[in-house]
Amino acid sequence: MSRVIAFCFLLLASVLGYLHIDSRPSWAPFAGDYPVSSANPLDDSLGPAEVAKPIKTLKGSTSAKVATPSVRTDWLPDTGAPSVHAASLIALKEGAVRAFWFAGSREGAPDVVINTSVFDPQTSRWSAPTVVMDRVSAEKGLSRYIAKLGNPVPARMADGRMQLFFVTVSIGGWAGSSISSVISDDEGLTWGQPQRLISSPLINLSTLVKSPAIAFADGRLGLPAYHEWIGRFGEFLRVDVGRVIDKRRMSSGRGAIQPVVFTEDSQEASAFFRQTRSSSQPKKIPVSETKDAGQSWVMAKDLEIPNPNSALAALTLANGTRLMVLNNIEVARYRLVIVMREPNSLQWQVIQVLEDDESLTDGRHREFSYPYLVSANGEDAHLVYTWDRKKIKHIYFSAAWFKHAISGLKEKEVQ
Repeated sequence: MSRVIAFCFLLLASVLGYLHIDSRPSWAPFAGDYPVSSANPLDDSLGPAEVAKPIKTLKGSTSAKVATPSVRTDWLPDTGAPSVHAASLIALKEGAVRAFWFAGSREGAPDVVINTSVFDPQTSRWSAPTVVMDRVSAEKGLSRYIAKLGNPVPARMADGRMQLFFVTVSIGGWAGSSISSVISDDEGLTWGQPQRLISSPLINLSTLVKSPAIAFADGRLGLPAYHEWIGRFGEFLRVDVGRVIDKRRMSSGRGAIQPVVFTEDSQEASAFFRQTRSSSQPKKIPVSETKDAGQSWVMAKDLEIPNPNSALAALTLANGTRLMVLNNIEVARYRLVIVMREPNSLQWQVIQVLEDDESLTDGRHREFSYPYLVSANGEDAHLVYTWDRKKIKHIYFSAAWFKHAISGLKEKEVQ
C-alpha cells in the first residue's frame, strides 16, 4: 500500500511539475559540441544513429606501447580523509584545470565535504586543497537540514562565471536527493550562497547530477540529471542560473542513470548511460537520442560495450575524435579503460588499459570508478577517477599522445 501511495504522490508531482514549466521560455538549440566544463566549442559530423557499433579491443594496447608520449600520472592532494569519491574537472585559463571531489569518513557520512584544487600546467603541481562546501555551510545557506553532500559538477555560465552543482540529501539515502549550486566570480577562489534547484514544485526529491552540462544557444545550460526513487532514469534539465526552467525525460524504467551527452549539431545528440538493470537483462551501455535539442529523447540500441552498473566519462576533442573512459566488464569495477572513436569511424576501440585487477583473487580487487574528462585546449585531456575509494588519480594525455594513439589505430587497420 505504501508503494501505491508513493507512486500516486510522485505521479501528481510530475503532472504539476510539467504544468509548472509549460510557461517557461521556448526551447533553444545547442550552442556547440564542446562540454560546458571545457574551453573550446567544436563540431562533430557523426549522427546519433551511428553510436551502437561494437567495441574493438586492440591487441597490444598496453601502457608500455601506447603511453610513451607525454603522459603524466599523479594524485589529487591528500586531505587526510579515509574515503574520497566523485571527482570532476573544469578548464581554467592558460591550460590550468580545477578539480572538485568529496571526502570524508565514508560516502554519505555527516563529515563529508566538497574539496577543490587547481592543477598548474607550468609546474605540474596541484594547489593545496580548500573546502568549497560542508554540511553545516550547506544547511546555513539553504536554510534546511542537510544530512549529506555528494557529486560536485562544475560548469561555465554564458557570462564566464563558474557554477558548481552538487547533490544534497535532507532525509533518507541518495534517492532523497536534490541538486543545489553555488556560483563563483573569481574562477573558484570564493563562492556565493548555495541555492537549491527546484526541478518539481511539489516533491523536489530524487534528482541527482554526475555529468558535464551542455550549452544552449541562448546561454542557458542543459544539465544531465537522473532519478533513483521508484524509477531509475535520466532527465535533461534546462537551467537558467539558479532555476530549472524545463525538464525532459531521457530514459524510462529502472535501468539507466548518470547520462553523458555527445552533441552532434544544433539539434541532435546522443546520451550514454550507466546501466542499473536487473540481473536477467543485458549489461551493456543504454543509449538515448534526441533530434530536437533535448526536448524529446528516444531510447536506441545499446552500445555493445559491457557496463557493470558504473559511471562513464565522455569528451569530444577539437578534431572530432570522441573519447570515453569506462569499466568495460559486466561485474565489479576492477578494470578501467579509455576508448576512442575517430571522426569518420563508427568503431569504438580500446586505446589504453588504465587499471586492471583481474589477476587478483580472494576479493582483493580494487575499485576504479567515476571517471571524469576535460580538455584544456581541445587537443589534450585530463582524466580523474576514484582509485579504490582511497585516492583520486589524475592522468594527463597530451595532444602528442592522442596523435600517437590515432597513428596506432591506423597501423592496426592496415595490418
